[in-house]
Amino acid sequence: MARERLYLFDTTLRDGAQMNGVDFTLHDKLTIAKLLDDLGVDYIEGGYPGANPTDTEFFGEDRAFDATFTAFGMTRRPGRSTSNDPGLATLLDAKADAICFVAKSWDYHVRVALETTNEENLASIRDSVQAATAKGREALVDCEHFFDGYKANSAYALSCAKAAYEAGARWVVLCDTNGGTLPHEVEGIVEEVVKHVPGSHVGIHAHNDTEQAVANSLAAVRAGARQIQGTLNGLGERCGNANLISIIPTLKLKSEFADKFDIGVSDAKLKTLAQASHVLDEMLNRAPNRHAPYVGESAFATKAGIHASAILKEPETYEHVKPEVVGNQRKVLVSDQAGRSNVLSELERIGLSVDKSDPRIARLLDEVKEREAQGFAYEAADASFELLARRVLGRVPDYFQVEKFDVSVEQRINAVGQRVTVSMAVVKVQVGEETLISAAEGNGPVNALDVALRKDLGKYQKYIEGLELTDYRVRILNGGSEAVTRVLIESQDETGARWTTVGVSPNIIDASFQALMDSIVYKLVKSGAPA
Repeated sequence: MARERLYLFDTTLRDGAQMNGVDFTLHDKLTIAKLLDDLGVDYIEGGYPGANPTDTEFFGEDRAFDATFTAFGMTRRPGRSTSNDPGLATLLDAKADAICFVAKSWDYHVRVALETTNEENLASIRDSVQAATAKGREALVDCEHFFDGYKANSAYALSCAKAAYEAGARWVVLCDTNGGTLPHEVEGIVEEVVKHVPGSHVGIHAHNDTEQAVANSLAAVRAGARQIQGTLNGLGERCGNANLISIIPTLKLKSEFADKFDIGVSDAKLKTLAQASHVLDEMLNRAPNRHAPYVGESAFATKAGIHASAILKEPETYEHVKPEVVGNQRKVLVSDQAGRSNVLSELERIGLSVDKSDPRIARLLDEVKEREAQGFAYEAADASFELLARRVLGRVPDYFQVEKFDVSVEQRINAVGQRVTVSMAVVKVQVGEETLISAAEGNGPVNALDVALRKDLGKYQKYIEGLELTDYRVRILNGGSEAVTRVLIESQDETGARWTTVGVSPNIIDASFQALMDSIVYKLVKSGAPA
């Protein structure tokens, strides 16, 4: 049986840009648009030409995308003709394949926000769609607040959707703008809409204010909608939009949808999904969500020993899909809840071949549990666990020794009369027969220590040139002035590889030093540096 086509509309560059702390440059937009195009989405909404210089420049020239490049903007203003509306003129002049108009579909908003009549709003919808199609553009209409409007006045909300479709809109998109509609409501309302507008012309645009944007999007598809709007990683205003990173694999891998529908994302591109998600996070300078469905570091991670044992026998016992099909990987965590199966699985993953009856396995497991009781967290620090395992197995070279270090923080008045705080670290390192002393200033004591440690390691310096600290997290494990501190440091090298190390101490500098040392030694081990 032929499968029906579902269309994916990405609005990361427009609605996603409304998220707190997100500010895309033109270069960012071009990079993300290419990523989306490579992934296989059908529509890329690039922004709102005329609203800001970046979006105006983005739509200032033709972009060679396979996806339909879409401009966003308002329908003509009430009381103006299409030929006398500067905003509409800017949209029509944009170098875009399609125009997505936002239109009011809740009579309350027509009265209060637009301060016009219901009929004038309908005329604005019709006129704007006809103006776009007359210019050879595909027209879409986002019916803003559709679900709230439908619940308040279903006849008027439907008249807005019908006006858009009858005027020639390719897609009439039903928007849960406030994000408060529940899945059963979405399904019931969309079922009514598709009696008036063909489902092949109906889309869904869900916000995540009740954590159900993905569920609402899928409910709309069940009811007959055939376009889904969303963003990468669920970026968006307030609580975000429907997360395409979760929707895409659900459509591809869950039989309810996969047996009935085709989407533009191929099986091969599905394997790049985790990478696409992480690339966006990297551009936003934020750590990826470890617990993100499908693509998060913990999405296929197992901690309990009994679960690990089952997974090693048959992965389907605790995995709903295979991690590699979305570009992720299985992780059997090593922690104080771990059993022998966890340890053996992790050793196999990192390439350490050990017989399962080797007595050192029990010693390693005991060491992990003892250190986690002190506050270490190896489930979150893969590199530190690998080094611990290698040390128990006698496989970590003695590259160098830090004989001592000194960290100082000084507050003083600088040359222009400003009070500043300056951190400095001095490190004395023994590399073979060579003694090296390095000093560095930094943005805080930990940064100063990091820079000083990596400043000169003699013959090993070439191996760590591309090493950088990308994330630093501190947790106080118990209260009071003698609290124990756990430090987690995420590092990255020139290849893009990332790893996490851990340190624990009552002294935050000492805990940081432990994690920094593990990071450097791990890089040397992975680089194959000679002893």
